[in-house]
Amino acid sequence: MHVVSPMAGIVRDLSEVPDVVFSTEMVGPGLALDPGDGDVARLCAPMAGRIGALFPHAVTIEAADGRTILVHLGIDTVELAGAGFEVQVAGGQLVSAGDLLITWSPASVLASGRSAICPVVALQADPGVLTPLATVGEPVVLGAPFFDWV
Repeated sequence: MHVVSPMAGIVRDLSEVPDVVFSTEMVGPGLALDPGDGDVARLCAPMAGRIGALFPHAVTIEAADGRTILVHLGIDTVELAGAGFEVQVAGGQLVSAGDLLITWSPASVLASGRSAICPVVALQADPGVLTPLATVGEPVVLGAPFFDWV
């Protein structure tokens, strides 16, 4: 399964995420994105599928074969109670890769003292099933190849 970058940013290794749940791949392998400090960022679907869990700060997309991607916008952002996030889809909605899911403010997250880094995780996947297509430390544009999940 081909997964594209759900937003523009600098590609980071999950080990750089300041949350042990993500940095140790407890919920699955993946990559992370540093969106910078802009006032508005767009989170788009990294693949086609159905919206599963949906919160202002996080979303899951389930592919037809059951594999699920989680994108979490920032760290400890649940504590913001939705401030700075605007959901553009509904739970259960079918989406195509590139469809707008959430608009949000990395600047607001940073101003709150939290990290704006965004883990993109293959939920419950085994280690070694992802082939990175983006280079850690390099910028990536929205919709660019991100990783393959074999």
